[in-house]
Amino acid sequence: MEKVGFIGLGNMGHPMAKNLEKAGFYLSVYNRTAEKAEDFKEKSKVCSTVSELVQNSDIIFTMLTNDTAVKAVYEEIFTQNITGKLFIDMSTISPEASREMADAIKIKEGRFIDAPVAGSTKPAAEGTLIILAGGEEKDIERAKPYLQKLGKVIKHLGKNGKGIAAKLSVNYFISIIYQGLAETILFSDKLGIDRKDMLEIINESASGSGATKVKTPLLIDDQYEPAFALDLMLKDILLAKNAGADFPLSKTLIETYQSAHDAGFGKDDVIGIINYLKK
Repeated sequence: MEKVGFIGLGNMGHPMAKNLEKAGFYLSVYNRTAEKAEDFKEKSKVCSTVSELVQNSDIIFTMLTNDTAVKAVYEEIFTQNITGKLFIDMSTISPEASREMADAIKIKEGRFIDAPVAGSTKPAAEGTLIILAGGEEKDIERAKPYLQKLGKVIKHLGKNGKGIAAKLSVNYFISIIYQGLAETILFSDKLGIDRKDMLEIINESASGSGATKVKTPLLIDDQYEPAFALDLMLKDILLAKNAGADFPLSKTLIETYQSAHDAGFGKDDVIGIINYLKK
């Protein structure tokens, strides 16, 4: 077993790192807000800096919010000797930033996989994420024993950058589903159909999917505690636009999610867009 490091213990990173810990790997963790690492102290090593974690690890996972956060962490990583170390970035960032990271790591004789995930906090906790990987085959094989504790499917899509490309594509689709679901529920509300009935019809018919089912409890309770925040979806739609998503729905999606953010709904779960549309 190689020594494993995990940087970024947010809503997704925390349960993912816990799954690695439960699997019995030698694990080091780091989070900028130290309190989020408290429950790792009993079984794992909690590092006070990124540099300390890198020195203590052979394989380093990063799960961070955006380009800025990823670049800040990797700037510190680049100050270390990383020869032979494998970095697995599971963040959803721009393809350009991901490829730049891969190139810079290779120059310093390290290895890099972009491996964003499809799935939110529940599959992260259950270890049933779908992992979308870009990188060299030998690096994917090296990472597999660890990735298999995080996801039910590991999809190798090609060279560095292909994992990010697939993630932006699938999140573009999900952003359409969630706006469509929210509009449909508001329409059926207006026509006097009980939400439970409408959501049962959706979920049991061809229009249903894992995406609609996972948001059903939130819509029924009309409570939108974030599993995946609306602001993160807006970030991903804008990344998709910059990567070439220029379609009839693109402008509508950006306008709606941006307006929902501007109206103060950005910290709600993404399906909380229903509250903006209600207005």
